[in-house]
Amino acid sequence: MYIPGYYEFCCRVRIVAGNNALDRLAGLLGSMNVCSPMILTDKGVMAAGLIDKVTQALGPDICAALIEDDVPPDSDIDVVSRLARAYRAGKCDSIIAVGGGSVMDTAKGINILVSENASDLLQFSGAGTLKRPLKPLIAVPTTAGTGSEVTLVAVIADHEKNRKMLFTSYFLQPDAAIIDPEMTLTLPAHITAATAMDAMAHAIEAATMLSKNPLSDTHAVKAVQLIAENLVKVIKNPSDREGRLALATGATLAGIAFSNSMVGMVHALGHSAGSVCHVPHGTCMSILLPYGLEYNYHKIKDHMGDLLFYLAGPEKFISTEKSRRPACVIEWIRQFNMELNTLTQGRHATCFREVKDHEGNMLVPQTRLGEIAETAMGDGAIFYNPEDLDYEDFLMVAQAAWEGIPLDMDKIRKG
Repeated sequence: MYIPGYYEFCCRVRIVAGNNALDRLAGLLGSMNVCSPMILTDKGVMAAGLIDKVTQALGPDICAALIEDDVPPDSDIDVVSRLARAYRAGKCDSIIAVGGGSVMDTAKGINILVSENASDLLQFSGAGTLKRPLKPLIAVPTTAGTGSEVTLVAVIADHEKNRKMLFTSYFLQPDAAIIDPEMTLTLPAHITAATAMDAMAHAIEAATMLSKNPLSDTHAVKAVQLIAENLVKVIKNPSDREGRLALATGATLAGIAFSNSMVGMVHALGHSAGSVCHVPHGTCMSILLPYGLEYNYHKIKDHMGDLLFYLAGPEKFISTEKSRRPACVIEWIRQFNMELNTLTQGRHATCFREVKDHEGNMLVPQTRLGEIAETAMGDGAIFYNPEDLDYEDFLMVAQAAWEGIPLDMDKIRKG
């Protein structure tokens, strides 16, 4: 619940970061007194050979009891239940999650079931349902985006209800996160762009929503700066390890920020577009971010303008009139998305009608925008949004984001 003037800040995750940080894996596991981890990943990470690096880092005294790579891009409660049964059958004592947001969220879901000796994940949805620490979990991100390696949140789909379920608890935070640029070097340009813009959305919403606070702001603005300064460089030079580390650090900082100040309408609408039409989360975030800032403009403009310093640099900030800075932030993000679209040969969508599947079919038909808006009404992120939202508001934003046109500012409620 949002209480004006009150905030809490906590990050319990031990962060091990830098070149060759993966070499610390065996020592971390040893300090947790575990020796039979489940390694959880997806088929893309497995095919890239990254799991071989993880198993080599285990050392001679620790052996993976189980390696599971059957995590889909949009994990769901059935996948979590199946993999929890595999964890128990393999007599595992911990989890090493190697991958992006879906792998991390799946690992958190598995950890709930095996730690609580439960079979129904849905009984733990929402906040405050977990009452004790879970089994050891180490996160090794292979994308610089979700920040799941440090967050207290897991988002897991319930495909039967066409909805993404939210699980929130400090006990969901991994025990340790290994941030090694080696693990992101094989990430394709369009995924690098989408995941980094996911982190950008985390940071900017963290710095502009109702529960923003001085500590989360500090993490958020540094994340914005690292992503803005390094994303284009990395796409142009994918082997840039320092740039990759900067993006990964930015994603982790953004994860810490939004875990402590929460997110708003961009994520509410993004979660619903993901659950209804299976649009990748990072794609939703990059498309919707400028629309969220436009919708909330009249409530957040006084502090949103400060973000221009971290996005565009001090010279642009100083040369721009104070009254123009908030609008310039939105313009900068739109131009940045267009540049990313060019650099990725059109694979970084700037509006929903551009989002296609592998066969070139439109993922978000205009006829489903009403369903997306209705689903967004049930997302908990709306409680932290500075401006109220109803079905018509969500539909207006979804329609503009589908067409790729700015919002009509005169139609935005000003409650």
